Amino acid sequence: MSKQMRVAVYPGSFDPVTKGHMDIIQRASRQFDKLIVAVLNNTSKSPLFSVEERKELLSSATSHLDNVEIDSFRDLLVNYMVYKQADVIVRGIRSVTDFEYELQIASTNQKLNSEVETIFMMTNPKFSYLSSSVVKEIASFHGDVSDLVPTEVEKALKNKYDNPPTKN
Repeated sequence: MSKQMRVAVYPGSFDPVTKGHMDIIQRASRQFDKLIVAVLNNTSKSPLFSVEERKELLSSATSHLDNVEIDSFRDLLVNYMVYKQADVIVRGIRSVTDFEYELQIASTNQKLNSEVETIFMMTNPKFSYLSSSVVKEIASFHGDVSDLVPTEVEKALKNKYDNPPTKN
C-alpha cells in the first residue's frame, strides 16, 4: 500500500513576506511532503505589492526549499484546498489574540469542510512582535528592516518607498 502524500497550505497576504513567515514556511516544509504557500488575492484590501510581486518575492525567498510551491487564490480557502488536494492548513500564531482569531477561522473552515484540518505553529519568540504592517510602517519612513525581512523583500520595499507611483 502506498503512503498518501501529505499536502499542506500556508495561506496569507504576505504583503510583504517577513522573517516570521519564513520561520513558519521552513518549519512547516519539514512536516509535510509538499507545502503550498498561497497568497490570498483579497480584492477588499489595497496591498503594497501586487499578487504577482508577492509570489515572486516568496519564490525567491523559498527557492532553497524543494517541496515548497508558491501559488495564489481568490476563492474560499476550503475550496482551494480541495482543488489542490491538500488536507492541512498551516497557520502561524504570535499571541493569544492571534489564537482567538485563528480558532474562529479554523472552526468555520471545519464547518465548511470537515476533511480539512488546521494546525497552528507557534512563531519563534524572536518574531512574536513582527507583522507585515509593522515592516511597511518602518520601511515607509526609510527605517532599517534588514533583520525583519528576506534580502529580496528589503530591496523591493526600498524600491517601493523610494519610487512611489505617480498619481494622475
